[in-house]
Amino acid sequence: MGITKTDKFTKQQNEIANLAKAFSHPARVAILEHLLNVNTCINGDLVKEIGLAQATISQHLKELKNLELIQGNISGTSVCYCINPIKWTEVNIIFNEFIGKLKMNNCC
Repeated sequence: MGITKTDKFTKQQNEIANLAKAFSHPARVAILEHLLNVNTCINGDLVKEIGLAQATISQHLKELKNLELIQGNISGTSVCYCINPIKWTEVNIIFNEFIGKLKMNNCC
């Protein structure tokens, strides 16, 4: 989208696009799936589970945390992550409303 033309789009369109970025990389999808299954996770566990380098996992976690899809607590040298249930519910509603806009007709 170039430098940024987000002002040309609605708040909802920008939000859907930003959230879709979280699901646009298979590593982030794998991280989210893992967190949904275990309900909590230490960063090192993700490295073993996903099979990517620590720095790569950390970068994906940063993206997911920036979008508030996950939350984390620091305990010593470990960071424990889990799904942010409030945001996850919000995302579910946003995508269901967007996807539900399809009106069946005789197009094409």
